Amino acid sequence: MVMNKEEILEELRSTLSGKTFDALLPPIIFALINAFFDLTLATGAAFVIAAFLGFFRFFKKQNWFYALGGFLAVSLAASFAYFTGSAANYFVGSLVSSAFLFLVAFVSLVTGKPLAAWLSHLTRGWPLDWFLRKDVKPAYREVTIVWTVLLFFRFFIRLIFFQRGSATELAFVNTLSGWPMIVPVLVLSYIYGIWRLKKLKGPGVEEYQRGDQPPWKGQTRGF
Repeated sequence: MVMNKEEILEELRSTLSGKTFDALLPPIIFALINAFFDLTLATGAAFVIAAFLGFFRFFKKQNWFYALGGFLAVSLAASFAYFTGSAANYFVGSLVSSAFLFLVAFVSLVTGKPLAAWLSHLTRGWPLDWFLRKDVKPAYREVTIVWTVLLFFRFFIRLIFFQRGSATELAFVNTLSGWPMIVPVLVLSYIYGIWRLKKLKGPGVEEYQRGDQPPWKGQTRGF
């Protein structure tokens, strides 16, 4: 099945919205200022940038939820780095979250409720029972397996660079292993997921909700 470029871009826009820029900018600014000046100035700059993004989103009546979350995360990370006297500790939170996401993905596979299915259920509001059907769940399980491997790899790489103790290197690695890695993974997951659902020959979510009987057209949009 061939999907057009507009369909994939629309799916990405609904997933990413404006949060990518809000998440990437503060740690990059922190690392650069720390590299050229000092930890105190870097900490202050991270606070200011995160606060500015939050106010900007709010006054522009854009989605400021992620900017607020980013401000809180930056506040904790920058404070921890400042009071411990180590700029590398700014990235402790991202290291912990990487480990946590890997564990969540792994446990979801073990329990038979794939993370990809749960995330789609929460964001799209589709019935959870549909995701767990035998002619639907394999697509979400296989995507989650790939995610689990990549999440472990991301955690392992971040751990190695965290042990090296360079904030600049950590900012570079965290940035590359963040949205620049996630975006192509989401695109490929979407393309593979739709293709796999078609091969499984189960009902599309709307057909399932209507109680249609086979043969089904299957899921043609959204994963």
